[in-house]
Amino acid sequence: MKRVTHNGIGWNNADEDFVEIELYNPNWPDEFQREANRLRAVLPRNLACSIEHIGSTAVSGLAAKPIIDIVIACGERSRWNEFREPIESLEYVFWAENPHPNRMFFVKGMPPFGQRRTHHVHVRLPEDAVLEIAFRDALRAHPALARDYEALKRDLALRFRYDRDGYTEQKTQFIQEALGK
Repeated sequence: MKRVTHNGIGWNNADEDFVEIELYNPNWPDEFQREANRLRAVLPRNLACSIEHIGSTAVSGLAAKPIIDIVIACGERSRWNEFREPIESLEYVFWAENPHPNRMFFVKGMPPFGQRRTHHVHVRLPEDAVLEIAFRDALRAHPALARDYEALKRDLALRFRYDRDGYTEQKTQFIQEALGK
């Protein structure tokens, strides 16, 4: 099977794994709940972890990349190695090249392992998940902020359609400013 690699400029699957924004889908919260239940069923039961729906699909009415972002916040980092096999059993691919050594990242459906990304699972320390949860909550509480964010994402999706890293980097300043308010 083809491997996803980075040549210092971009990912070799960028043509297949492009950025697109879709209208809000009212099924996204249910999709999150189903996947969270599947994750709870396979993860070690003796770990205190929370599972949260983050990202734009967690904000009612907000257009988004059609990818359910899930964060598993778990303070026992020494036991994270117990997560890999169970999460992979749910058709996720572990992203070993994650540039953040204090995080784990899994993708479901990413080309060439699937036809289209459907879910991301981010394993983080609880304090490392705070900003994503705070941004989600800010978007939920402030419709004008959500509209501005949607407009930015639509523009970036056009400019960075085949550059997910560029798309994400360009959103960072907006997110930091929103959380600073």
